Amino acid sequence: MAEPRRSEEGCSCRNTDCLERPLRWLFEGLGSAVAACPWPFVLVPLLLSAGLGAGFLFLPQRQANDIEEQFTPTGGPAKAERDFVRRYFPTDDSERFSFPRLPTEGAYAALIAVAAGEESVLDPAARRDLKGLDAAVRARGYEQVCARSGGACASPCPGPLLPLLQDAALENLTFPITNGTFLGATLGGVRTGAGGRVLSARAVKLVYFLREDGPAAAESRRWLESFLRDIPSELEKFSAVKVTYFTSLSRQEEFEGNTKSVIPLFSVTYFLTIMFSIVSCLRLSCIRNNVWLACCGVVSAGLAVLSSFGLMLFCGVPFVVTVANAPFLILGVGVDDMFIMIACWEQSSGKKEKSDVKSRLAETYSEAALSVTITTLTDVLAFFIGTWTAFPSVRSFCLYTGTAFVFCYIYTLTFFGAIIVLNHKREQGNRHWLTCMPVGVGNGQAKSCLYNACCIGNCSGESSQPEGEHPMSTFFKKYYGPFFTNKWIKLLVVLLYGAYLGGSIYGCTQIREGIDLRNLASDDSYVIPYYDDDDKYFSAYGPRVMVVITESVDYWNETVRLVIENCTQNLEDISYVDKNLSESWLTVYTNLAKRGLINISNKTLFINNLHILFRIVPSFEWDINKTQDTIEASRFFIQTVNVTSAVDEKNLLNQLRETAKQCTIPLMVYHPAFIYYDQYLVIVQNTIQNVVVAAGAMLVISLLLIPNPLCCLWVTFAIASVIVGVAGFMTFWSVNLDSISMINLVICIGFSVDFSAHISYAFVTSGESSANKRAIEALSLLGYPVLQGAVSTILGVVVLAAAKAYIFRTFFKIMFLVILFGALHGLVFIPVFLTFFGIFGTSPQNTKPKKPEHRFRNDKDCP
Repeated sequence: MAEPRRSEEGCSCRNTDCLERPLRWLFEGLGSAVAACPWPFVLVPLLLSAGLGAGFLFLPQRQANDIEEQFTPTGGPAKAERDFVRRYFPTDDSERFSFPRLPTEGAYAALIAVAAGEESVLDPAARRDLKGLDAAVRARGYEQVCARSGGACASPCPGPLLPLLQDAALENLTFPITNGTFLGATLGGVRTGAGGRVLSARAVKLVYFLREDGPAAAESRRWLESFLRDIPSELEKFSAVKVTYFTSLSRQEEFEGNTKSVIPLFSVTYFLTIMFSIVSCLRLSCIRNNVWLACCGVVSAGLAVLSSFGLMLFCGVPFVVTVANAPFLILGVGVDDMFIMIACWEQSSGKKEKSDVKSRLAETYSEAALSVTITTLTDVLAFFIGTWTAFPSVRSFCLYTGTAFVFCYIYTLTFFGAIIVLNHKREQGNRHWLTCMPVGVGNGQAKSCLYNACCIGNCSGESSQPEGEHPMSTFFKKYYGPFFTNKWIKLLVVLLYGAYLGGSIYGCTQIREGIDLRNLASDDSYVIPYYDDDDKYFSAYGPRVMVVITESVDYWNETVRLVIENCTQNLEDISYVDKNLSESWLTVYTNLAKRGLINISNKTLFINNLHILFRIVPSFEWDINKTQDTIEASRFFIQTVNVTSAVDEKNLLNQLRETAKQCTIPLMVYHPAFIYYDQYLVIVQNTIQNVVVAAGAMLVISLLLIPNPLCCLWVTFAIASVIVGVAGFMTFWSVNLDSISMINLVICIGFSVDFSAHISYAFVTSGESSANKRAIEALSLLGYPVLQGAVSTILGVVVLAAAKAYIFRTFFKIMFLVILFGALHGLVFIPVFLTFFGIFGTSPQNTKPKKPEHRFRNDKDCP
């Protein structure tokens, strides 16, 4: 260990340990207290965990997996727009249902029938199956719960569809409009001839809407649940068409099922972590074997999960499916902390002046507890900064995980520290690690190595002795370090870093934003084939967007009507809008006046003649909110096209809103899908905000707790480099920037500090004469702990790679990138760069060789 600095050495620009020194004294006192009386520190965490674990009784009440609530930004503009539409254009789905006029997606069951082989759904056999499919749906009592318009069911939508598929009607079927009926969202894979006449079509979409107003909502839900339960067997009867299905309940139900699918992976994770911990701490000594320490370290992490989750559930924090990722991460981190404690405990055994258990544990805590404090503080800070987001799912995850890190820290310093003391007492009594029975020392008779290790104490047959340098540390010192300090290898590393940085920056320019709703279901869900068919055959026509005039204007004034017309044309000029498919009551009303059928030259005539318009097109009455003599609000519709990707959705929303804002008439654009499109407006801003604030906070924490400012600059460099790398390479791994990946980018910051601080601090505190030698020494001391920490954290999340849900696979992918790039920086890039620039960071008092102090998470060699 480094020689302690004299007390008269104050803080300076090179030594900022004013906060570090009192913390070390505090932890020494805590270590002495734990060593003096370990049992309370074992029992209190167990009792506390049992008490807080009772919070899981509230889990059913705290589950909050509503997709809209959790995965769309709080206070998104579309939510306010929906409220406006509901207030001014109320629906009545038992008398005057109209799908484009709904403020929500509605309650519905949808079927997409694709012709078998390469045939057309307009062929006779396919049409017979379509009629049979429609009859099967109606036979389930659909007529009793259907949404109605004009006294009849308004489905399948848009209707009347099936009568258009009669032999006689097929001769005159045109696309996308036939006899005033828009078929763009109903017929897919259409091949047309002259005049838009339909020659063939690959798919038909049938949508059956149900009533959702008032008491009918519960009855409709029961019908949909019955539909989902029974429809798979019904579909087996049809051979000419292949049918996929979906309902308004499907997305939510499939999303909620994701949590159940990951529960079996917990046991696998705990098994892998326990085995890794045992193997890491295994030794050929039946006395000094640390198997029970390894197991108790995993138990400590489990207690942290139990306590933190229970506390959050007691406090009423919503439990979202993303929180199910947290135990995997906490387990890996808890094992890291355990290794630190064991490593520092083992190192203290070599100090003659620290022979009694109180002195040894005080020394262990002065080193290990400060290390755990720095890394825990940076991680917890990153998580709590992550709560400053517009996405509730991210807030819940960060609250649960940040709190779990705090408990993990507390239990490591109390429960696990006490276990170390009890284990030491067993060793002092020369008792077997498994049976706790006294073990005799060999009598000189020749015995096998296995017998000696299991029954005597160690392989040599002698009483337990301190072991030498770990073989992995020797590897880093004799082979790895010299290899990477070779000048040609350093040049290769610089080129490799250039390629890494270039690829990362390019990937950042290709980031795709937003969560694809299909990714909320598991891979084997029935909704995936439906989404595939919908994308393949029905993506040419997008949302039918409401354009709402939000205030009362003088519609009877020709100048005002010209302004509205110009605004409409500007919206129709957007590349995503088909101007031939717009629908406006005002346009039809004005044309009637131009033909001399009505007079709308003043306010009274304009208002009084509206009934004529409603007689011609009854649905226009639902587009005007009027009182006796005033039109409070009105709306018309535009049809979007070619909205096939997240980029298109983002561009469509931005262009529509920007164009509407430029109109002098107060306009608002709305569609239920805009609730989800709103995430594009804040996801990048929220991510950058959280990353920048967290990185700044990490720098401040590093300056306060790591007593070398230049080391902190290397930590900052590593944070920026790893974040850019993870953000860039996640694009190549088909991961979008959404509320799920945002969580991991915040995590990235904390783990970047963990990996980078070790090597850089060991380098700048080294007393070796050359930069290359200092790099070799840093790697020999910390190379294996960094590698061990990376492996243990990866093991904590690796089983998520086998998950069937995108949410969990994404968590694994980004955590893998975080750990991979963090370890790559700690073991390759930073050591090499330090040999170029590190001479400027050498502490002036390092005039003789000395072993540096190690205070960070991965200083956890388990010799």
